[in-house]
Amino acid sequence: MRTVLVTGTGGAGRTTVAAATALAAAREGQRTLLLTADSDGTPEALLGIGTPRSVPRRSADRLPWSVPVEPAPGLWAARVVTDEWFRGELTALQDRGHGLLDLLGATPLDGEELTALPGVEAIALLRALRAAQTAPPGTGWDVLVVDMPPAPDTVALLALPEQLRRYLRRLLPAERQAARALRPMLAQLAGVPMPAQKLYETAERWERELVAVQGVIESEATTVRLVVEPGPLADRALRTARAGLALHGCRVEAVIANRLLPTGTSDPWLAALSGQQQDALKELYEQWAPAVPVRELPHLGRDPHGLGDPRPAEPHSSEPHSGDPHLGEPHSGDGARRAPAGLAGLAGAVGAPGLRPDRPAPDPWTVEDRLAEDGVLLWRLPLPGADRDGLSLVRRGDELIVTVAPFHRVLPLPSALRRCTVSGAGLRDGWLQVRFTPDPDLWPKRL
Repeated sequence: MRTVLVTGTGGAGRTTVAAATALAAAREGQRTLLLTADSDGTPEALLGIGTPRSVPRRSADRLPWSVPVEPAPGLWAARVVTDEWFRGELTALQDRGHGLLDLLGATPLDGEELTALPGVEAIALLRALRAAQTAPPGTGWDVLVVDMPPAPDTVALLALPEQLRRYLRRLLPAERQAARALRPMLAQLAGVPMPAQKLYETAERWERELVAVQGVIESEATTVRLVVEPGPLADRALRTARAGLALHGCRVEAVIANRLLPTGTSDPWLAALSGQQQDALKELYEQWAPAVPVRELPHLGRDPHGLGDPRPAEPHSSEPHSGDPHLGEPHSGDGARRAPAGLAGLAGAVGAPGLRPDRPAPDPWTVEDRLAEDGVLLWRLPLPGADRDGLSLVRRGDELIVTVAPFHRVLPLPSALRRCTVSGAGLRDGWLQVRFTPDPDLWPKRL
């Protein structure tokens, strides 16, 4: 399945771009599902649909989203229902661990009294990413478009499966799980019951789920669209987001410059704002293009509402706008003004996601052998958007802990580098290059 994650700076119009992207994909004949975690009704207003309804299923097998609604041919929309999914998951967990709960004298919680805890939204969204991939052939979707949280939260969310798997490996190492066969004997010797087998089975199930979700995130078919309303503050936030996404190996397929004001206006106030936007837009092109395309969306003069004109719109031209204050309300041939386009007027500009193979993406972090020339191995890590002030490295055993601004990742060292010591590092042209010198006590001796 082709998966597009739409994120960006706060208030830049992520939901609008996600909906327009999904509509563009549906227009090309792709069965498309638009998922959003927003609960304020904005997605429904954009698509012109009613309040979502929950899926009438048992809590044990309920999907983490509402009943999908089809606002346009080939396009379905649903909302991640965090509260209901949380209640179902916690109830099922209580059922599996009832033996230990009875041992502790705990009273199980009723589903009606459960409310989602802070942070559960991220888990529900990750579960939805996985669930969308498991539909039987012929009944699922070709494209999944996800309206993600702002960029910093999205980076943290995409890093979560790898982090949780690392915690599980440290807390429940595989070699210690082999001791589970001894628990019945230990229970007789100690005179008290040992932890229930179902708890270990739950940990194994979590590991399988995390592996599957991480596989979706790391697939070549999963890409990110970054939405920004060009400006000085947004430029800095976008640089930080770019570095965080690169740190976790996420592939950015496009940058969407949203709400661009018309140029060439005689209004000095509007001209100043437009000029500031154009300066920031130029910076975007210099930083991203041509490796990552920058797509421009005009300011419509109002929030889009409904799908609007069903006819495909031409992509927004990079030529200066005519200065019409009623942007998004083009004239018809007889001089009458047509109603402003809704999402249909933006779908052509954002474009449908291109085809990509659904397979593990190649590791972008490479080891370069410079032993003959410089006596070092060079580990090259692409970190565009990072700067030296916000970058730190710590070697911890067989791991390298990399911190980029607020983002943090623990990387296992390739086998060859584990027998080396870190002899230096540098950031140049968006690449972090870490130099490793072979440890004479560990490195194989030459014959």
